[in-house]
Amino acid sequence: MLYAIFGRDVADSLPRRRETRPAHLERLKLLQAEGRLFAAGPLPAIDSPDPGPAGFVGSLIVAEFASLEAARAWADADPYLAAGVYKSVEVHPYIKVLP
Repeated sequence: MLYAIFGRDVADSLPRRRETRPAHLERLKLLQAEGRLFAAGPLPAIDSPDPGPAGFVGSLIVAEFASLEAARAWADADPYLAAGVYKSVEVHPYIKVLP
């Protein structure tokens, strides 16, 4: 099943994001290589594809996992969480309807 993972950033997370991004992306690339990644990306703090110093308010990842528990375990091991980029993480089952 697909699961939506919402990571919500702490204030002024941009320096930590930049530092931790390579490790965060490596985990996402593994999901992609396994054919389990549906979508992933940051949520800009302003209405712009390049928010500059405004940074980001969080991230959204939609990926396939065997169970809600497996999705939560994967999310709990995210380098962004360990580095203090995320202040919280929510995991929810996701059903793709369209397109």
